[in-house]
Amino acid sequence: MKNFKTYGQLYQHELFARVIPFWLDHSVDPEGGYFTCLDRDGRVFDTDKFIWLQGRAVWMLSTLYRLERKEEKWLDYALHGADFLEKYGRAEDNTWYFSLDRAGNPLVQPYNIFSDCFATQAFGSLYQATGIERYADIARETFQSIMDRRDNPKRGWNKTIGTTRPLKNFALPMILCNLSLEIEPLLDHATVDNLIATCIDEVMEQFYHSESGLILENVSPTGQFIDCFEGRLLNPGHAIEAMWFIMDLGVRRQDAALIEKAKDITLHTLEHAWDPIHGGIFYFMDLHQKPVQQLEWDQKLWWVHIETLIALLKAYKLTRDERCWSWFEKLHNYTWSHFPDPEFGEWYGYLNRQGEPLLPIKGGKWKGAYHVPRGLYHCAKTLKDLEDQLPIPLTFNTPAH
Repeated sequence: MKNFKTYGQLYQHELFARVIPFWLDHSVDPEGGYFTCLDRDGRVFDTDKFIWLQGRAVWMLSTLYRLERKEEKWLDYALHGADFLEKYGRAEDNTWYFSLDRAGNPLVQPYNIFSDCFATQAFGSLYQATGIERYADIARETFQSIMDRRDNPKRGWNKTIGTTRPLKNFALPMILCNLSLEIEPLLDHATVDNLIATCIDEVMEQFYHSESGLILENVSPTGQFIDCFEGRLLNPGHAIEAMWFIMDLGVRRQDAALIEKAKDITLHTLEHAWDPIHGGIFYFMDLHQKPVQQLEWDQKLWWVHIETLIALLKAYKLTRDERCWSWFEKLHNYTWSHFPDPEFGEWYGYLNRQGEPLLPIKGGKWKGAYHVPRGLYHCAKTLKDLEDQLPIPLTFNTPAH
């Protein structure tokens, strides 16, 4: 008998009793926006503000307000962050800076298109929560800017010589798989349908390496493998996170075969990337088992593990493949015994290969109020669906394993 209810209650309690309160108690800057550089106990160790983390927090709070319950404090704090972003977040051409100082003065140019991606998510969700039309306008304008720049996301800020060995990176197509559903209520159906079709082709065909069954992090502009450091690079967390985005798209399109393929890639990636000695999922790998450039390759990161838990639960719900549940329990045991901080709340972000915290911080330049709360929410929701014994939404011809 599977303990869907027990697991679900654990994830929900962690979200609403230990993670969201941590961010609301320590992250909100009364002068505007959010602090994300938080020590183990929530003390602020740096006041710089990173646009994509500001956007992620606005999205998280407004989404919980929309989909979980009408908690006014969540909406108030989402509006607080959105006001800061509106005032200070954009350059003159309406692209979004990477970082600001505490007062909102720009520090780093808008070289990173992911600031725009999470601003789109933030204002799109906030519009759905409030009905305020200018939030929809910001989301649509920013989304269009992303579409205009998607073939050259870094524009003039790119340090590589693109004509020598042109490569495209997996991160933007991956995020667009999710952004397409987040922004769908604000766009016409044809635009969304075309974007989804393009994203599925890129993620599941061009970045998919059929010989290995794995997702590559970089390929040629036409989707070909390039035998170099970047071309051999595997980012298991990215690949698996993308697979639950693809599963969501598969449900939307009523495409059982797409979901089945995403599930199989999830399992194969996890089997490939699992540390057989210490447990947990490696951060970076090389397709041909050659040395990687990333010195942090063997670290165990918070987002990789929580995103994989989401993917495994969604895959189990959609296919009832028992391998997904077995891996979920194995990964759950590793994750919950290493990442959550029982004393101060929230999760450590960076562990060494042995599973020990490398840094005591709960947030910084890359970690904010996003992956952990989003993951806990999705896991709790999926477990509740399983507890309620909702039927498999699509018809599968899944072979016995």
